[in-house]
Amino acid sequence: MVEQLTQHDPRRIGPFEVLGRLGAGGMGLVYLARSASGRRVAIKTVRTELAEDQLFRVRFTREVEAARAVSGFYTAAVVDADPRAAVPWLATAYVPAPSLEEIITECGPLPAQAVRWLAAGVAEAL
Repeated sequence: MVEQLTQHDPRRIGPFEVLGRLGAGGMGLVYLARSASGRRVAIKTVRTELAEDQLFRVRFTREVEAARAVSGFYTAAVVDADPRAAVPWLATAYVPAPSLEEIITECGPLPAQAVRWLAAGVAEAL
């Protein structure tokens, strides 16, 4: 689910227009954004205190490089990134789908067959 932007959220990240918030985690916020050509992307940003840590920046740069090297059916392609920005970010192709949490909240526990299917997909992706 896409949440409205707050007054503290950026309106642009790199070349992308920010449309809304997709979520938040320990590393930072994830935004839905749009390129100049209209392509929708998910942009993962880094919290300020992590961005100020040089060792973290090195790890984030490695994460960006690793993400660019991986491709396949189960991964969202890296579209762009700037690990050297004041607020480092990584943009991937946006895959519109509900989260597992949203599905379970709406539908309840998954049937055993669905759990096996999900586990098989995760194992194949790894």
